[in-house]
Amino acid sequence: MLNNQFHRLLRRQLKKAPPELLNNPEFADFLGMVDEAYHSYDADVRYIERISEENSKELLQANQKLIFERDNTRTQLENVVSNIGSVIFETDLKGHFTFLNESWANLTGLSVNESLGKHFSTFINLNDMQDRSEDLQILNKNESFTKFNFKHKINDKLMWFKVKSKLVLDVQGKPKGYIGSIVDITNLKETEIELKNANKAKDEFLSTMSHEIRTPLNAVTGLTNILLMEDYLPQQLENLMALKYSGEHLLGLINDLLDLSKINSGKEKLRQKDFSLNQFIESIKSDFRFQAEQKGVVFNVVKEKDIPDILIGDTLKLNQIIRNLLSNSLKFTEKGSIVFKIKNLGITNNKINLRFKVIDTGIGISKEHQKKIFESFVQANSETSLKYGGTGLGLAICKKLLNLQGSDLNVKSKLNSGSSFSFDITYKISNSLSTFKTEMVKLEPSYKPLDVSVLVAEDNKMNTLILKQFFTKWKVNFIIAENGEEAIRFLTAPKNTFDLILMDLQMPILNGYDATEMIRNLSDKSLSNIPIIALTAFAQSDIKQKTKRYKMNGFMGKPFNPEKLYMLLKSYSEQAEKRSAI
Repeated sequence: MLNNQFHRLLRRQLKKAPPELLNNPEFADFLGMVDEAYHSYDADVRYIERISEENSKELLQANQKLIFERDNTRTQLENVVSNIGSVIFETDLKGHFTFLNESWANLTGLSVNESLGKHFSTFINLNDMQDRSEDLQILNKNESFTKFNFKHKINDKLMWFKVKSKLVLDVQGKPKGYIGSIVDITNLKETEIELKNANKAKDEFLSTMSHEIRTPLNAVTGLTNILLMEDYLPQQLENLMALKYSGEHLLGLINDLLDLSKINSGKEKLRQKDFSLNQFIESIKSDFRFQAEQKGVVFNVVKEKDIPDILIGDTLKLNQIIRNLLSNSLKFTEKGSIVFKIKNLGITNNKINLRFKVIDTGIGISKEHQKKIFESFVQANSETSLKYGGTGLGLAICKKLLNLQGSDLNVKSKLNSGSSFSFDITYKISNSLSTFKTEMVKLEPSYKPLDVSVLVAEDNKMNTLILKQFFTKWKVNFIIAENGEEAIRFLTAPKNTFDLILMDLQMPILNGYDATEMIRNLSDKSLSNIPIIALTAFAQSDIKQKTKRYKMNGFMGKPFNPEKLYMLLKSYSEQAEKRSAI
């Protein structure tokens, strides 16, 4: 008989069973076990359903929380992107805008909607870009990062922008577009332009002032040299030497100012050339030993024997540094000695590391003032400046020149106990054989007559007076032209033959540059190829490059050294003799 307490599924199944099976007591226990299993299964299902329902509620709550946080984050990002001052953009690989924030409209006056989908070249002209060639793509998938500046006129105002973009990759690592920013740098650019103009004005001012100072200074030093070459009374020698020293000292101060300006402007470059260390040392010896003896100070040079002679480096800067240091020591040392030492710190890969040191027994520098002495226009104290003179530029220039070469200037000193200045610098060892000839000790030179014909283009009466005096003593044939136009007229006159032109650069009517250009364009090759040497008191940092550009053969600054001028004329005199002998 069917038990109504059985599980519904079991009752459904037993309805199909024969009656004798239901009435058989042997199956009663078995059917009870099956019924229990069904009920147990139902309990498990209800438990799972309850757990699933609870989990579903938790997932729903978590999902709602994530959606809220996502929407909140998106709103915050949109607010940030919309209110940020810079333009944020996205493009596809071809450069079409796919996203622009509201700053785009604020900067360009164009709506975001009308700009989306358009190519960036619609808004950026390649000709307005800075530091990018016209044939170079702005967005290049071979470059993961790109940046450049460009200018754009908005409402008749010229504005400058900096663009930075980055290549964006998809999940598979393939390029899919670019994201970047456009920043308004107009104020920065205008400031940069103002600074450039200010630096240019400063350079022009220094150049003009140096010209104005050098011109009368040329007269002072030139006439002093002429007087020293003539017969003078013994009691006049001291006055003439004082005059000569004062002129050369003033010239040194001007050169220091110009050197510092050139270094600060970044125009000072390293010139790597072969030079003889032994010849350099001999030159230092000859110049400073005599000065030290006159002051009653012992001057010695100590050089280690294992140092190669021919090195590769910027000997002009080394010369300027050492002479500045030795001049300082000589200025501040009243008694005792000055020692110039060169030590080999080691050779590696055909490069030698040298230590240069200048040691004196002078007034010394207190510890509190040692840091300040490398600053421009600063000396140890006001008493030093009043007693010994100078601008305080020497050590500042030395330090900056060494910094250019990856070195630095070190000082060890104690007040009233002398000073030691040193620096380490590395030079390449040259493989070339020595072709340098040691310079003779500079005594009063003996000038022999020169068989050379010179055309001088110079408008300053005092300068022409000095040149006339020198040329007369050296038996030089010369003609003075007061401007470039007159110089060309003298040059092309049939009766005149010149071996050399000394060309002042700043002249009325026709300046030296234009005159040189006209000479170089003459159809007569014997005239157009005449050597032209620039003779000028200007000191612009690019003056030498400019004279080369105008095809001049050399450069001589004023006030000039009579020995250098003589040697220049002598070299062209020898060339003229060789030409006439052929």
